[in-house]
Amino acid sequence: MARYSLNSERLSPIAKDAAKAAGLGSECCNPYRSIIVRAVEVLQACDEAIRIVERYVEPDAPAVAAEPVAAVGYGATEAPRGLLYHRYRIEPDGTIADAKIVPPTSQNQASVEEDLTAFIPGWLDLPDDKLKWRCEQTVRNYDPCISCATHFLRLEMDRG
Repeated sequence: MARYSLNSERLSPIAKDAAKAAGLGSECCNPYRSIIVRAVEVLQACDEAIRIVERYVEPDAPAVAAEPVAAVGYGATEAPRGLLYHRYRIEPDGTIADAKIVPPTSQNQASVEEDLTAFIPGWLDLPDDKLKWRCEQTVRNYDPCISCATHFLRLEMDRG
């Protein structure tokens, strides 16, 4: 959502039209609309991919030769759920000696927990299975893969 809000004016015309048709403004701060934002981003990515393919010019060589050296490299790249931070330490022979990866899932953890804390009291009248399903929806707004890739949510209710 931050990526969309910061870059909505840079969207291609087709993505801007889709965002408008979906009811998105220039900013989106509602995590329950994040799936709509992702859909607009997918459309933007497809539009950009077509542009790149249409302008492709074959290079003289398929790769550039590089000799490995001992080094430490850092990076931050875009991932579907936010920024992915990574650091690698390379040995002189090119072997990766150490890697540290900080995925968006771990960066969003505090916000997910805060939203669940604020969300649950309004739905305590639901049976446990329905409440668990609603909580999983809340988590999916931040990370659409985590709740189906792992059975992470164990809901224990004390209604006494």
